[in-house]
Amino acid sequence: MQKVLIVGATSAIAEATARLFAQRGDQLYLLARNEERLNLLAQDLKVRGAASVQTAILQATQMDTHAALLDTAVEALKGVDVVLIAHGLLPDQAACEADFAQTLEAFNVNAMSKISLLTHLANIMEHQRSGSIAVITSVAGDRGRQSNYVYGAAQGMMNVFLQGLRHRLHASSVHVLTIKPGFVDTPMTAEFKKGALWAKPDMIAQGIVQALEKRKTQVYLPWFWRFIMLIIKNVPEFIFHKTKL
Repeated sequence: MQKVLIVGATSAIAEATARLFAQRGDQLYLLARNEERLNLLAQDLKVRGAASVQTAILQATQMDTHAALLDTAVEALKGVDVVLIAHGLLPDQAACEADFAQTLEAFNVNAMSKISLLTHLANIMEHQRSGSIAVITSVAGDRGRQSNYVYGAAQGMMNVFLQGLRHRLHASSVHVLTIKPGFVDTPMTAEFKKGALWAKPDMIAQGIVQALEKRKTQVYLPWFWRFIMLIIKNVPEFIFHKTKL
């Protein structure tokens, strides 16, 4: 039985992952902004076998509240074995291009709020000298593209931050996992046309749990995105500029 803290617990991928943790009898502490959905999820996870489920409300961009919320969660769990950070916002690229306030909001949700949480969590886990931190970013952070470069830039920031954090915490035996999903069929992507490259949250959740168990440092989900992004990252810029990606 592990003690698991999930931030952004009501996101589709986090919910699917939480169900897997519950089925193996873990203790769960859930943080999210929607109290009604959070309570419904907690009830569901108890039915599925979680040893215990506790919840609290988190507004991701209210960063001055993070330290107290995390301290309360870790104290309630009496330590923490696994942290999954899963909250995020998919901004409207055109709106961001027209209004910096939209860009700032996207960065605050997708990068700065996570960095705030991770700064405090890293100190906690470095002190206990154990545990795993898993953060969902995106394949979009691997290369800037005209269609979503604001979102991609925030995810790219997170990828580099996690590399450094992983390097720092290695000496303390704290595992840091970067999770890079491709296209996932969730409420956040409801308006997008779906195709063969799209995955369901349950598939992503299984990949997350497996990567945690194997203590991987980075995982593309589904696996084939590793090769898709390898190609995209290595297309010369003069050719890349002719595309509409």
